[in-house]
Amino acid sequence: MVNDARSPLYGQVEADETIIGGKIKGKRGRGVISDSRKSLVFGAVEVISYMDKHKAHAEKAGRIRLAKAERADEESIKFFLNQSVAKGSIIRSDGWKGYSKTALKGYRHDPSLEQAQHIHRAFGNLKIWLNGTHHGVSPKYLQAYLHEFVFRYNRRKTPLAAFQTLLGIATQKSHVTQREFVQPVPRG
Repeated sequence: MVNDARSPLYGQVEADETIIGGKIKGKRGRGVISDSRKSLVFGAVEVISYMDKHKAHAEKAGRIRLAKAERADEESIKFFLNQSVAKGSIIRSDGWKGYSKTALKGYRHDPSLEQAQHIHRAFGNLKIWLNGTHHGVSPKYLQAYLHEFVFRYNRRKTPLAAFQTLLGIATQKSHVTQREFVQPVPRG
């Protein structure tokens, strides 16, 4: 469900990471990804600014990108951003040390993600979809589900166009074997 010619996100972009999988006793935060049932996922969402009906400045979420990762270090973050976001964009992130000057080279950095909630809302929708619709997924298939979620999310307001786009993508790609479906996590 990935269009190989899709354009990168641009403008103001919120970037963060989340952990997919159930709770583990005695562990919290990024430390839980050592468990084989846990997966680290990077996310980025375009932030679209507009004037609301009261002529006040407002923001809404635009397109997103999601990718499974092994680590939340600067090399992995840099790789994800370079694959997902156009250079020159403003990256809003939290204070995580992985969003270093090296990782953000070519981008402008706004470390104020606490004020922005678009990426967190997208992560919440992803987790509800994975657990509610699919009742959880195996980490080895997670990237395929992330691709489907991104496809659906980016076309949430145009379902007919989504169906037509899917048909177009399907005619341009060859079939996928089970081995190809389970993609390894890309390394930076």
